[in-house]
Amino acid sequence: MKKLEGKASGSSDVVTSDVTHVSDATLRQFMGYHMKRAFNIIQSDLGRTLKPFDLRMLTYTALVLIVDNPGLRQSQLADAMDVERPNLVVIIDELERRELIVRDRVPTDRRAYALKVTLTGRQLYEKAVAAVTAHEEQLLQQLDGDTRQIVIAALKTIETNRGKA
Repeated sequence: MKKLEGKASGSSDVVTSDVTHVSDATLRQFMGYHMKRAFNIIQSDLGRTLKPFDLRMLTYTALVLIVDNPGLRQSQLADAMDVERPNLVVIIDELERRELIVRDRVPTDRRAYALKVTLTGRQLYEKAVAAVTAHEEQLLQQLDGDTRQIVIAALKTIETNRGKA
């Protein structure tokens, strides 16, 4: 072990070691830790998958939700994506600037906008969904259909029980 002089976190001594292996055994007992590590892999690969379409995970998610829910209001999209409404405006502006969606005023509520996909947006959606489907199939190829359904059911249960603990 090496001892370095100096101040760190109120201590006059900082001790370092030549760690060759970091043990995460304590963390490995928590499901959340496994979920986060798996998500990091999925997110990284998804980023590479979406890059050729000039989409990020958030812009892809917004585009899919808009295509699957024509006339969706911005407030509904913010709720569905669990993002703050001001942050959603940046995403919507990007999709609109690229002419993937349009914002139409809701006739019954002049403050609200209905979001609709353009032909260009639908075409990009179809290509991106196909690429993401292939990405997920490749990542999950070692899991059979039953196992995938069990994992999805477990994740849905966790999501449903949010805040009930």
